[in-house]
Amino acid sequence: MEKSKKTNFNAAKEKLDAANQELFKPNEDVVSYSVCKNSQFAIEGFLKGYLNHRGFVTHDEEHLEGLLNRCRALDPKFNKIDMSVIDCKATKIDSRYCSDVDKVSSCFDVADSLDTLLKQMKVI
Repeated sequence: MEKSKKTNFNAAKEKLDAANQELFKPNEDVVSYSVCKNSQFAIEGFLKGYLNHRGFVTHDEEHLEGLLNRCRALDPKFNKIDMSVIDCKATKIDSRYCSDVDKVSSCFDVADSLDTLLKQMKVI
């Protein structure tokens, strides 16, 4: 379980960093697909890492909204995380929603908020 937690957190941090690097480019040069996918996988990694940290098993087929709800059941601090801006939260991670920079920036913001929350909670 400890290995899964570290693996998920490390992967999430790498994906968040990759999305952040892409967002530093001028708007016309940003590859929205890259920001979107990296942000989605970062969100997934942070949520799965937290669940592993608390001793719970996670599964590949779980979607972001379900993972967040599991985290909220364990700690109400996760209620601060607003995934309403993510269109794919209730489905398997998908690229069809990764179209414009503003939309993917919102997805990045959710991933960044999770990173911040987990640091505040001293989980990572």
